[in-house]
Amino acid sequence: MITASEYRDLPLECLAESANNPRRRFDESALIELADSIRTQGILAPLVVRPVGQHFEIVAGARRFRAAQIVGLETAPVRIVELSDAQALETSIVENLQRRDVHPLDEAQGFAVLMRLEEPKYSIEQVSAKCGKGPAYVAARLRLTELAAEVVDAFAKDEIGVGHALLLAKLQPEQQLEVLNACYQEQYSNGNKAKRILLPVRHLQQWIEHNVFLELTSAPFSKVEAELVPEAGACSDCSKRTGHNRLLFDGMEPKNDSCSDPQCYAAKIEAHVRQAIAAKPKLVQISTAYGAQKEGSSVVPRNRYVEIRQEKPTKKDQESWPEYKTCKFTAEAIITEGSEKGEIRRVCANPECPIHHARKPKPGIDAAVKAEQEKRRREEAIAQVTGLRVLSAITEAVPVRLMKRDLLFVVERLSAVLDDRRLAIILRQHSLGKPNAATDATAKQLSAFFRKADESTLGRLLIELAVLQASASPSESSKALRETAEFYKVDVGAITAKVKQEFATKDKAKAAKTASERKPAANGAKKPVAA
Repeated sequence: MITASEYRDLPLECLAESANNPRRRFDESALIELADSIRTQGILAPLVVRPVGQHFEIVAGARRFRAAQIVGLETAPVRIVELSDAQALETSIVENLQRRDVHPLDEAQGFAVLMRLEEPKYSIEQVSAKCGKGPAYVAARLRLTELAAEVVDAFAKDEIGVGHALLLAKLQPEQQLEVLNACYQEQYSNGNKAKRILLPVRHLQQWIEHNVFLELTSAPFSKVEAELVPEAGACSDCSKRTGHNRLLFDGMEPKNDSCSDPQCYAAKIEAHVRQAIAAKPKLVQISTAYGAQKEGSSVVPRNRYVEIRQEKPTKKDQESWPEYKTCKFTAEAIITEGSEKGEIRRVCANPECPIHHARKPKPGIDAAVKAEQEKRRREEAIAQVTGLRVLSAITEAVPVRLMKRDLLFVVERLSAVLDDRRLAIILRQHSLGKPNAATDATAKQLSAFFRKADESTLGRLLIELAVLQASASPSESSKALRETAEFYKVDVGAITAKVKQEFATKDKAKAAKTASERKPAANGAKKPVAA
């Protein structure tokens, strides 16, 4: 509380800046402008000072003090007040935070200093009321004090904007450097060196939501159990959960109740798996990952089990599919490797099971078998063309998110593990011809195509490769396409109908041609004899 107030002109040499001034950054050009104004009009608003020892400490007015020094003034108008250290700190911070030109980092430090005061004790809501800002605004600014040093440096140099910094501040420090790179995009032109472009804030927010935040609604572990990982506590009241800390994660979609700490999320997945196996030692451990299994691993790889679907078949022909049937070997399993880790499934992992691991009979050669083969070939052709059309429609919906070097890195490595069948699909999809008999030649052909492609094409290729990676078998291919199409809102039914119509038109034209070729023979016409 101010107990005394006096207006005077004091020599500049009697004034000293406060060490607690929240403003740490002074724009030189703005100081020069202020100095020019003072030179012509003088100091219009007196500085607020308090007596400290043999000098007067500036509580508010450091910019005016510096500008007066530039002009060369000997004295400055001041208002002398009697303030305690806590009162002086509060007055300095509040006065400076009400200025429009204060840097967000200085603003954040000012809020933090107020929150650390012992007397009076402030809450976010009280700081908000004192400074005339909303609680969400104050909470977001406070998080800026937890930015990694590299991010602070980029922000201070105006390499990123306040919107980018506020999004980065919502993340854990170890994630911020990775996400900082996602703020930029490299652009190439005429073979020149890449130019780094700062992406809009909305792009960064979408990137974070897709690549960092983990949806808790689908997490296999309990969100209310505090003892699963004792040092982390329960998700239900965790400040790193977007649905709980609404002040910090203001602006996030309400449906996206997500975890912003992937390391904590992964630790809870591991703890959940250990807990489940300890409770049920007979659980079959399965993998959904691709690639060779570690030697001596007890985890069953994806090609050694059949997952039993919980839902009923929706089509008549699906009733004969193995995944819709149960057997005496059906058992509960837990995914311990790959995607969906920690989730419980029902599988058959017995290689002797005649239902799920039956040996396919060799095809016969009679007419009925040939007709069935022809029917399957035609259905596969329709499915293949439909798949290609759906894949094209999906990739048309893919936005550009990553930098070109990142896209190129992922695309080249995903394509390197594809088999010949799936490589042929990529070549056909982009009109690159047929696979070369020499594997190296095909790889070089694809590599050259990838490196010439722009970011939009690489982004679409990334989705194509992701779908093909999940398409080890026809049933998996259909599932992968269906799920991806649903994600990108592609109308599979319309594409399928159009492809069937095209095949029917071709069949009709082929039948008409065959009939016209047989007609002369039916009329007794003879083929001309060669001379």
